[in-house]
Amino acid sequence: MAVRLGLAVVGVLVLLAGAVFAGQGLGYIPGSYMTGDIKWFWIGSGMVVVGLALGAVGLRRPAKGT
Repeated sequence: MAVRLGLAVVGVLVLLAGAVFAGQGLGYIPGSYMTGDIKWFWIGSGMVVVGLALGAVGLRRPAKGT
């Protein structure tokens, strides 16, 4: 149970960091060397996908009988 909760927390953190990276890459969040560099949008988008996957694994229901 604790491992799944940890995965969900890590998933949310990765998702939020990825969203910030994507926002900076698109120029919506100024104040960084990443601002306006489309490379960071793609890196952030990948992090959002990984964060969603980790969160889904962490939050899914356990199989019956366990």
